[in-house]
Amino acid sequence: MTVTATALAGQTAPTAAASPAPAAPGTAPGTGAAISSDFETFLLMLTTQMQNQDPMDPMDSSEFAVQLATFSGVEQQVQTNDLLQGLIGQVGLMNMSDLAGWVGMEARAEAPVWFEGAPLALQLAPRPGADQAVLAVHDAAGKLVAEEPVPLNAAEIAWVGTDATGAPLPNGTYSFRLISSSNGEQMGIDPVQTYGKIVEARSEAGAVVLVLEGGVEVAADKVTALRTPE
Repeated sequence: MTVTATALAGQTAPTAAASPAPAAPGTAPGTGAAISSDFETFLLMLTTQMQNQDPMDPMDSSEFAVQLATFSGVEQQVQTNDLLQGLIGQVGLMNMSDLAGWVGMEARAEAPVWFEGAPLALQLAPRPGADQAVLAVHDAAGKLVAEEPVPLNAAEIAWVGTDATGAPLPNGTYSFRLISSSNGEQMGIDPVQTYGKIVEARSEAGAVVLVLEGGVEVAADKVTALRTPE
């Protein structure tokens, strides 16, 4: 938690009972310099107060010590927060360095995938109890371009990229759905996991985003497997 202190500049000399109070969390850039400036002002005001106190009724020195310790503690907290922020930034850079090793690999996720003529590896998981499974293929515009039955016991197939007539589909981004049926009744439609090549890894709003071929973006925490391209 970031702590700031209330500025003392422009105030009248503090009484013995007054203590600088910390402000709300959320320190803006430059707080360290502001705290340092306020601390110097506080010391000047404290010294002035001591010089001008009533000699017949001096103020308790322990109260001055409390004020001084309170402000000093705030200053130390701000400096600690600055150090922590620096460490967090270094950890973020280390994570990005680790992610650099992902670039060039293939990530498996429930996401569209770029097709350029080479067969694509699709992960299939028909629903339990299904006696038929059909792969539905959609292009980048969401149009259904192909449907084909797939084996129920095949965990992975190689999709060669052809339409309903067997003609090759053009290069582009495609997404897949698996339709499970039993006794002619549809049980449900599920997304299909595919492998896409990672071309970029970046950080957005504290989350890591992977960019696959064709501009497809996938959150890193949605990736279920990585592999080296064959």
